[in-house]
Amino acid sequence: MLDQLTNTLDFHTKGLVLRAERQRTIASNIANADTPGYAARDMRFADAMRDAVGSGSQAAPSATHARHIALGASGGAGEDARQGYTVQTQPRLDGNSVDLDRERAAFADNAVRYEATLRFINAQGKTLLSAIQGQ
Repeated sequence: MLDQLTNTLDFHTKGLVLRAERQRTIASNIANADTPGYAARDMRFADAMRDAVGSGSQAAPSATHARHIALGASGGAGEDARQGYTVQTQPRLDGNSVDLDRERAAFADNAVRYEATLRFINAQGKTLLSAIQGQ
């Protein structure tokens, strides 16, 4: 019974973590806008969310040798698997692929979605609290 009550909260919590990760990635792109040779990164949020909630029907791959690195391990390997490089729209001579206008727009959009997710979590908590108190 408690599982049914917390499924929505778990979904939004995972979304909040992914939004924070994407915000850090976009902020890194903006910070490195003048770094020669820097390749801008971003994540496909829908794919990352699908992986986070485990709706994929594929079984997890297993290591065939004791010295193999586990796929999806926590830390850098799991986070890097979610991220990819952005498509360069305006080539620059220094090799930097950051488009500041696009990054600022993505930052603002992600910030609004982060705030909306926080509001959903807050509303869910208030709803559960009122149900517990019998109001």
